[in-house]
Amino acid sequence: MHTSAWSRRMGIAAALSCALLSRTALAQPAGASVTPSASAPATSTAPPPTPAPAPDAPAPVTLGLPAANSAPDVAPGANAGANAGAPPAASPAASPAPKDKPSTFSAVQSSLKGWFERIQLRGYTQVRYNQIGETNENLRNIQGDRSIGGDGGFLIRRARLILQGDVHDHLFIYLQPDFATIVGDQLHVPTLRDWYADVTLDEAKEFRFRVGQSKVPFGFENMQSSSNRAPFDRADATNGTFKDERELGVFFYYAPARIRALYRDLANAEMKGSGDYGVVALGAFNGQGANKLEKNATPHVIARVTYPFEIGGQILEAGVAAYHGLYDVSTSDEVTVDGSMRDVRAIGSLVLYPRPIGLQLEYTIGRGPELVGSRIEERSLHGGYALVSARIHDFTPYARVSLYRGARKFETDAPRYKVNEVELGVEWRTFKALELTAAYAFAERTFPEPPYQQESGRLLRLQVQFNY
Repeated sequence: MHTSAWSRRMGIAAALSCALLSRTALAQPAGASVTPSASAPATSTAPPPTPAPAPDAPAPVTLGLPAANSAPDVAPGANAGANAGAPPAASPAASPAPKDKPSTFSAVQSSLKGWFERIQLRGYTQVRYNQIGETNENLRNIQGDRSIGGDGGFLIRRARLILQGDVHDHLFIYLQPDFATIVGDQLHVPTLRDWYADVTLDEAKEFRFRVGQSKVPFGFENMQSSSNRAPFDRADATNGTFKDERELGVFFYYAPARIRALYRDLANAEMKGSGDYGVVALGAFNGQGANKLEKNATPHVIARVTYPFEIGGQILEAGVAAYHGLYDVSTSDEVTVDGSMRDVRAIGSLVLYPRPIGLQLEYTIGRGPELVGSRIEERSLHGGYALVSARIHDFTPYARVSLYRGARKFETDAPRYKVNEVELGVEWRTFKALELTAAYAFAERTFPEPPYQQESGRLLRLQVQFNY
């Protein structure tokens, strides 16, 4: 009785060995041989062998499992008639998984994806120190870097977080708060910079409307991100146009897909591009400045045309822009104003991207509100800058000369400014996430409080920028 049980066990083991050897034979290349081990002959308990898909292929024993080389999404017999020398891709006796399983799994994955999975998070921070070698503490720039002059020390000039992404094939969002705004004597006040959506009208995304608070397409330097620009601050002539360079409104942009791709390639720390603001731009917006209510029923309107020309290995971009609107000046008790004042300007831009030598030229003219005696009147203004730079490996040396003659409409009573400034500096991109900049500035500018005397001085400026 014990002998019979032992025989049955040996028979089952032999059958399993044959099955395993048959599966191994299937996994061998055509023509390879597998020598079975000497075992007791198989008993009738083993399943019968399955017919082979090709005449010269060994017959597999499935034991209720799919063959080793079977493909679950290929119907049995799909490879019939294949070259005899190739191993079979599927066995007729295999039990493939249903065809709809992979597609069902993909559909489940797709349904689990939300709009938030298309959002990108990035940002940058700038930390500055401007007190080395400062020769005049009355040399102030309250519209630019407020740590110049006075008791200024270390300053977080910008602390930005940017969320952006295509939440739909025709809808792109861009959200950017700044955590380093100065309000009175309070530092690091969170403030909204950008909060808009681009609604595209076509599949190529050449035509789009931008709705929300965003940069006003006026000039080139205003469009440049501060993370890409080499000089520490924007020139007074361009920076005095719109507070924080932004407004709340609706803008229409058009650019061919090829030009949009070029703008994306140029918008980096090496090429100093301004980004994609179209080759044609039209817009209507409040006009009182970012994060401020409109104070009259007449919105500002703007138009801009610009185009980058590829000349050999260089890219030259030329552009013009103009806007018109009414502006309400904030006044002190001693100053009078007769309602809203006309605010109109035009600008011309010429930019040679640094390959490796770069050049930027911009000049603006216009008319706007200005303090004259104890009244606000409409007066002319003009100003601009010239910047020369070079790209030498990870270094960008630059020199900029700028001037401005005109009022600053955002300041109380819109005083007239006279600004002359020369800045010599070098930017060092140690690696992608870290940039160091040093510059020496020679400046003459109007003091921002009555009696608005002229001040001049020199100072060394240092900045560390973190990109993330």
